[in-house]
Amino acid sequence: MSAIDYSDKIPNNVNLSEDRALQRALEHWQPNYLSWWQDMGPEGAQGFDVYLRTAVSTTPDGWAHFGHVKMPDYRWGIFLAQPEADRRIGFGEHQGEAAWQDVPGEHRANLRRIIVTQGDTEPASVEQQRHLGLTAPSQYDLRNLFQVNVEEGRHLWAMVYLLHKHFGRDGREEAEALLERRSGDVDNPRILGAFNEKTPDWLAFFMFTYFTDRDGKFQLNALAESGFDPLSRTTRFMLTEEAHHMFVGESGVSRVIQRTCEVMKEHGIEDPAEVRRHGVVDLPTLQRYLNFHYSVTIDLFGADQSSNAAIFYSAGLKGRFEEGKRADDHLLKGESYRILDVKDGALVEREVPMLNALNEVLRDDFIRDSIGGIGRWNKVIEKAGLPLRLSVPHKAFNRQIGSFSGMKISPDGRVVSEAEWAAHVNDWLPADEDRAYVASLMGRVVETGRYANWIAPPAIGINKRPVNFEYVRFS
Repeated sequence: MSAIDYSDKIPNNVNLSEDRALQRALEHWQPNYLSWWQDMGPEGAQGFDVYLRTAVSTTPDGWAHFGHVKMPDYRWGIFLAQPEADRRIGFGEHQGEAAWQDVPGEHRANLRRIIVTQGDTEPASVEQQRHLGLTAPSQYDLRNLFQVNVEEGRHLWAMVYLLHKHFGRDGREEAEALLERRSGDVDNPRILGAFNEKTPDWLAFFMFTYFTDRDGKFQLNALAESGFDPLSRTTRFMLTEEAHHMFVGESGVSRVIQRTCEVMKEHGIEDPAEVRRHGVVDLPTLQRYLNFHYSVTIDLFGADQSSNAAIFYSAGLKGRFEEGKRADDHLLKGESYRILDVKDGALVEREVPMLNALNEVLRDDFIRDSIGGIGRWNKVIEKAGLPLRLSVPHKAFNRQIGSFSGMKISPDGRVVSEAEWAAHVNDWLPADEDRAYVASLMGRVVETGRYANWIAPPAIGINKRPVNFEYVRFS
């Protein structure tokens, strides 16, 4: 079914009304979700009319409708991509078998763990970003924030549907727990570390949507390969929505860079202190923000060697990014992969079984993809005739998970002493002074067509609307 039924209390394209027990269970969960949204969703913005896109189909052509809607009235629902006829498992020990429509008993616990971990990231990001609407640099950016928020909310629905439909009482309890954890809570935090970090300002938000939503892209692509077909179909449609989130990040940072370069050229200045006096983000501060968000995000891929990753792959639960395009046997037994390690105080490469290195394989795919966007940011700087270039730090820098956890490694990949780290950490990561300066720029701009001084307007608007379109109606 390609069309989405909006006549039901819970919009869906899975014939929900034909499974009354499931429908009742989800309708019981829905008020708790709406209560969570009111408590933890965008702060002070529930009454705004926002120009949002809503999915109306799961086919690529004309899949979304745009219109002004109040966020509490947004029609969150359950949308699965179209089934593939005679879909087969493409990797692991079940390669070539028909994709599973139900959860195989022996894989129940691992599939539930995968779905819960993915599901937990969705409300977490909403919680991390809930206050940002109070300091939006324009209506256009405010609308983009809210679009990201409501779609993360829908992605939570996607995972909750799988838990309710396929995991019985355990699934219902896990779905309730997804609404009980809170980002950054000391007693009941979110599962993954990056989703307990604060997102204190819009530069952090743009970096988050560039890097951390890109992690989402790679994790969802790996899950889209799953032999469990309902999970594959769910994540394939989520990827349709995820693309906009990464666009928000890449274009947002690009616009910050563009405005900074304009000011630097106009006044003939390069010294960061001088640049700050003109109310824009200096490029070294932007590099430090990049270093932080990049390093926190690559931790999300897990340890560089993981027996769980090997189990998930061999069982057909989670594949590699673009598994079908890889020219190997999709079993990987006997295959190896080169990873980084530390020996005698230095970084060294060594070969390990590829099955145990699949987290690192996915991390390296992510790194290559991230570097492409940074190259586009550098073209903005190059066009302005300025010498500085942005770059990703070494993959061992500022890591809290895996072989490099807690080690002191510089952005250029040198193992350094505690003293050298302490002397330079404020050159490498945002200091309190940096965050305070960026926070000082954050003043809400609500007038239609106006943009804060520290960010350039976009080149084009949303859905072919003009840049000065009324994206948010405040009353």
